Parts: sequence; C-alpha cells; structure tokens
Amino acid sequence: MTRPQSPNTGEYRALPVPDGLDGQRLDQVISRLFGLSRTAAAALVEEGEVRVDGVVRPKSERTKAGAWLEVTLPPPPAPVSPETAIPRPVPGLRVLYSDDDIVVVDKPVGVAAHPSPGWDGPTVTAGLAAMGQTIATSGAPERQGVVHRLDVGTTGVMVLAKSEMAYSLLKRAFRERTVDKRYHAVVQGHPDPLRGTIDAPIGRHPTHDYKWAVVSGGKPSITHYNTLEAFPAASLVDVRLETGRTHQIRVHFAALRHPCVGDLTYGADPTLAARLGLTRQWLHAYSLGFTHPSTGKYVEFRSDYPDDLANSLRILRGEA
Repeated sequence: MTRPQSPNTGEYRALPVPDGLDGQRLDQVISRLFGLSRTAAAALVEEGEVRVDGVVRPKSERTKAGAWLEVTLPPPPAPVSPETAIPRPVPGLRVLYSDDDIVVVDKPVGVAAHPSPGWDGPTVTAGLAAMGQTIATSGAPERQGVVHRLDVGTTGVMVLAKSEMAYSLLKRAFRERTVDKRYHAVVQGHPDPLRGTIDAPIGRHPTHDYKWAVVSGGKPSITHYNTLEAFPAASLVDVRLETGRTHQIRVHFAALRHPCVGDLTYGADPTLAARLGLTRQWLHAYSLGFTHPSTGKYVEFRSDYPDDLANSLRILRGEA
C-alpha cells in the first residue's frame, strides 16, 4: 500500500516484513527494503518514522516475518550534477595516469573518495574537478565516476572512470573480482601462519554503527596475505583482496588479534602508535592492476609509502 504525502513530509509506505528478513535488526530491514544507508535507516527509526504493528520500536529490535511495517520515507535529495559540484584543490593529491577513459590518482591521508553525509573535508572527486579532470556521469550523483573507494585514513592508488564505457567495464571488473588490489599493512604481532587466507564474513558491528565486524550472516569476505618483514612488535604484510568490503583488511586482521598498527578503532595499541608517530592505521594501497577498458591491455599502477608510514617503518627497523 502506498499513500503519497506532501513533498515536505516524504512518502508513506506500509508492507509486511518479508520472510527473507525474519530475525534481522529493524534498521537493517528498513535499509534493505528501501535502499537507504544503514545510518539513514537508523535515523528514521530513532525519529519515530517507523512503526512495527503500530508501535515505535528501537532500531536494534529483531523483526518477525509478517509484522506490519509503516514507514514515512524522507523526501528525495535535490539532484547534484557535476556542473554544480564545487571544485576544491586537495593538497597532496597526485595524478599518476590519465587518458580519455580513466584517471589514476595517489590519494593522500585525510581525503574521502567522494562527498557523503557528515563529511565536509576534502574529496578525490572535488580535487580532480579543481585539476580540470572530467569524470563520468554514471553512478549516484555524489559519487559519479567512482568505481571503488579507499577509507579516509588509507592512502594509495585509486582509479576513477572518465568515460561511461570505462565506468561500466570497471564496475564489472571490481564486481567480478578481476582487479588485482594489493595493499601493504603493518599489523601488530606476527600472524600465524606467516602466509595465509582469511575467509570470514563481514557485516555491521552488532553494537557500534560506525564499525564493521566478522559476523555470521555477513557478506562473504576473503583476504590473502603474506608476511614480508617481521619486527619485535609488528609485521609488514602484503595483502591481496579478493573481495572489497568496507574496512575489510582492518576488520579481518583485528579478528585475528593482529590489528593494523595505529588503528585505534579496531583495537590497536595506542602506546605503539605513539612511539611510531602514527595518527592513523598503517595501511597503504600500493598497487592496482586491471584490464584497461579501452585498449584491453593489462595495466598496473603503484604508489610509494607516504612520509608518515615510511618513517614508522624506519623506527621499527631501528634506522631512526
């Protein structure tokens, strides 16, 4: 049943909880049914815009199949086009390669891939606009041309699409796992075995909305790693991602009790981070390889360690 409301009050929707969502958290049910982010869905529940069998329930409550949902959805956001986006120079953002179809950048720390609610800091897309780079218009308005992302606190290689063809082919390549994504990370302690695969599903953390965790029912997530160098308190590892979940490397190594050094969100030792001069996780996307969407040839791009990560390595090696 659908009952349109005024543009200022959003749209009223009422429907039963599908069998496939039985037992899931209320905010997760709203997110999946209406295509909202988990944060937006939780906000709707907390604002009293969601009722279950006529009663406002907490966002963490588990739903039952067949329960009657009533939801007042927020009005759709005003469309944002590349023409109205405000270019913003980003210090440290470097273009490693550019042609008519793709642009490959070296992303510095403290920069998001694209605009998002609650983030008013620098973004890769705004930085490229300031450089005169034109990005594909495919994708959601705030992330047009973006085919994959790096965390704000993660540095390294990113590729964005400049042509619509490149956007479609690169999105498919990431989805079909044919892109070779390589990271270097310094993790606490020494993983055992020194080389292996972490195959553990990742989903939203059950008690912290801003975190992710290894949880039953999460999305399949596979991380391959190989220890490159061992220090008394930490190890430098080469990581290849088979999947690309949010915070995947950080979550997987934290689950092994070997969090990325400096990653206080996922349990890293603050004393070690301070000794190494780190204010973020030691994680760097150092290599990205894929089939060029236009030429059909395999291309690979690499990024050197930024100063903060390189300096912490020198300390671990006793060179500084």
